[in-house]
Amino acid sequence: MRGHRAAVLVGLVTAILYAVAWPTLHLTHQVPNPVQPIVAALAAWPFVLIRANPALGWAISAVSALVIPFVFDLVPASEYTYPWQVVHIIVIMALLLSVSLTAGPPTVVVAWISTVLLFLAETPREDGRGWAVGLTAMVVFGLLVRWLVLSRRQLAAEEQTSELERARRAILEEKARIARDLHDVVAHHMSMVVVQAQSAEYRLTSLSDEAKAEFESIGSTAREALNEIRGLLGVLRSDADTVERAPQPGVSQIQELLDGTRRTGISLSWSVTGDPAFLSELSGLTVYRILQESLANAARHCPGAHVTVALDYGTSVASLVVVNGPARIEVDASTLPEASGGSGIGGMRERAAAVGGTVETRALDDGGFEVRASVPVVPLA
Repeated sequence: MRGHRAAVLVGLVTAILYAVAWPTLHLTHQVPNPVQPIVAALAAWPFVLIRANPALGWAISAVSALVIPFVFDLVPASEYTYPWQVVHIIVIMALLLSVSLTAGPPTVVVAWISTVLLFLAETPREDGRGWAVGLTAMVVFGLLVRWLVLSRRQLAAEEQTSELERARRAILEEKARIARDLHDVVAHHMSMVVVQAQSAEYRLTSLSDEAKAEFESIGSTAREALNEIRGLLGVLRSDADTVERAPQPGVSQIQELLDGTRRTGISLSWSVTGDPAFLSELSGLTVYRILQESLANAARHCPGAHVTVALDYGTSVASLVVVNGPARIEVDASTLPEASGGSGIGGMRERAAAVGGTVETRALDDGGFEVRASVPVVPLA
């Protein structure tokens, strides 16, 4: 809107200058009537380029100022002694100022020297020197204004950069604080779980083989969780622009996830169909995390229930259905672990939506729960 108004204003000023130059041309120069509109246009119309291309406008105005005095004589009876109309002088000065404000240094030097030499050569008596000084002062003024504007823009850009840097540092400090809290609280206790599970068979002499296998399963699961926590801590402690991310789980780890879940004592059955080769890395990670979160929710909210997993790798969409029955064991909810890191059902939906998929959940009539996920094999933009 602002640029449109400026263009309208330039067009209006150009029209006014032309309306003044044409009717008054016969008072200063001996120009045939049919040629007067053209000569007046050479004097006024270059002003229309003052915003779009002031260097080109100045060049047209300067060349016409050089040619007109040699082609058309002044009116003998007139007291006007300048070789150009007043409109022509106004236009060439305005264009020179615009060049000094916007053009590159070589263009500014060429325009300044050429205009000064033109006025020194063509203006009468001693006026040329005054014009040379005035034109030089005008160019210097334009350069100073330009320097001031550029300096303020640079200062504003540096202030914005500093503000962004301060915000980035604040985020990094907050991430480091979260990492410390996670390390002090979660990682410490997880490490203790691993140590206790691995040393149980040496500390307790009356363990059966089933109990030893159970402790081994607990230790394995805790080690896996501890490794993921350490990876998360590494990300939190690093700058997001330079961190090197560790390989994320995908479809190749789904079988390990199912086996590990069954080893924890959960009654689990599954069926996997299709070819996972079509699935992209990001979509594979999404399927893995949704399945991981669904199994964790089933273990937490319906302990002892049988869980069924159906996974189909289609050519365009991977479908996942996780169904668990009602709880079979009464457990104090305060003693259960938190969900596996997916922020619950909301987190699963966000993960699926990020790649163009969907997650639908519903409570079953028998007290169980069902999760249905649909993930494109290639993430959608």
